[in-house]
Amino acid sequence: MADAGSTLPAAGSTPAGVPAAVAADAAGVPPGPVRNGGDLVVETLEALGAKTVFGIPGQHALGLFDAMGRGNLHFVSSRVENNSAFAADGYSRATGEVGVLFLSTGPGALTSLAGLQEAYATGVPMVVVASQIPLEGLGARRKGMLHQLDDQKASAANVTKSQRLIQHASGIPSAIQDAWTEAISSPQGPVWLEIPQNVLLDPIMVPPVEDALALAADNPPRVELVREAVKWLEAAERPAIIAGGGTRRGRAEATLLSLAEKLQAPVICTPGGNGAFPWNHDLSLQSWIEDRHMTDVLEDADVLVVIGSSLGEVTSNYFTFAPRGRIIQIDAEPRVLESNRPGLGIRADAGQALSALDAAFDAGRSVPANWHGATPASVVKDALANVRARLESQDLAKELGFMAGIREAVPADMQTFWDMTISAYWGWSCWDAREGQFHSAQGAGGLGYGFPAAIGGAVGLQTLGRPARVLAVSGDGSSMYSISELATAKQHNVPVTWLIVDDGGYGILREYMVGAFGQATATELARPDFVKLAEAFGVPARRVAPGDVGDALKASFAGDGPNVVVVETLLKMFAPTHLGD
Repeated sequence: MADAGSTLPAAGSTPAGVPAAVAADAAGVPPGPVRNGGDLVVETLEALGAKTVFGIPGQHALGLFDAMGRGNLHFVSSRVENNSAFAADGYSRATGEVGVLFLSTGPGALTSLAGLQEAYATGVPMVVVASQIPLEGLGARRKGMLHQLDDQKASAANVTKSQRLIQHASGIPSAIQDAWTEAISSPQGPVWLEIPQNVLLDPIMVPPVEDALALAADNPPRVELVREAVKWLEAAERPAIIAGGGTRRGRAEATLLSLAEKLQAPVICTPGGNGAFPWNHDLSLQSWIEDRHMTDVLEDADVLVVIGSSLGEVTSNYFTFAPRGRIIQIDAEPRVLESNRPGLGIRADAGQALSALDAAFDAGRSVPANWHGATPASVVKDALANVRARLESQDLAKELGFMAGIREAVPADMQTFWDMTISAYWGWSCWDAREGQFHSAQGAGGLGYGFPAAIGGAVGLQTLGRPARVLAVSGDGSSMYSISELATAKQHNVPVTWLIVDDGGYGILREYMVGAFGQATATELARPDFVKLAEAFGVPARRVAPGDVGDALKASFAGDGPNVVVVETLLKMFAPTHLGD
């Protein structure tokens, strides 16, 4: 967190609280520009392939930012550290590369944690470099140093794969290389490094980093488990597949399609797995995972393959799912296996596991799929028809039209980022990602993800030279978590279109409370005029009626830089099916 009200040192002087720099010759540093620990961080990240860094400067992190001025990393400065974490997350999801985040000590580091929880829960590879107080203040000694915590990295332990403290400059390159390796190894996720202020600032004798190599650790399935899974699937008459987020993280889409066709197994995607299987395929149950008609199909499967999902709250239709057949569960995270249902647990990267299963069925299988005399394609067709009929029996014409208008306007290859809002909950079930990608905050479920993640995604796509315009979707409540990032989007001229659906409060909580208690409490919000507020940041904005959202989005997509579309409307969710009649 940038130090509000602090006075920065004049150029060439020693930053406040930093010991006088040791003369270069006294430290054994060759004549020439004086390099510091921050240079080792930047050089190692560049050698590993990093191109962009997100974050906010801070006093203890000045060595990092000084070194960036001598390097080639592109820095995107957010306005709140939590949003920096979301942006690094979005960058990684959009590009498939590692997101990199620089944090200052104490309040800055702590403010990022909710964003890191989303990355950790969803398996997004990130390297987080946080500064620390000087070495002499470590060890829980209460010296009264600015930003001092008893154990800063302990605060990150719940939301990162691992945490490292680097206490000498010579350890920086190897530690970052190890962190990068861990971040990209399945189960992927954010890895935390912290470096004391003086280690970042002091002159060094370590030579410039010339190369760095990080290869993901192999995570194949055990042979005997694959053999057993093949035996189950060979004898199955009604196999079905649940494709979770691990399918996408394992880049297993093509193998999933191949295996499903060989097994003739209906496939349903979770919100995190949205896009892992072709939406309009004859075997696609799409993503209507919260619908009882789909739950019925999955319960009837005699062998259910669950890939990269814990069968958690949403996927299990709020724990009402009661399968009658056997379960094969594949996940890179061993703690996920059998966490909700007993089954044959296979700890492996989804891509490697699906490749092994797919190869085993190269010659097809001898037992044809038979759903009580019906074909898998007809079962899928009937289930989708039942879902449509159920929706059409409710008063949802506005909602169905609204989502259809967005889908029709969004180009087929555009990536979309959805906050925790009613539109996103519809998107979990009804959004056809087509050739784009669907990203949402369903991992941890915190508010404020959509817009900053979209900024990171657009920056990443620009960096790769790909079409960079993306769509962010938020409610008025969630948008206020990240409204300050309009300044970031404007400063960097990021091609993000932000759709804000303004219903005057926390709409889904209002709906839940009215349904449960007959009235809502503390869900109504005072909010700004979002159009005028965006324009105050210099960002073009328009307010449109729900029926005009498609045309407004098309016009905004043709713009340059960031823009905002505001729709004032109250959307409803489709009726839940897990509560019974």
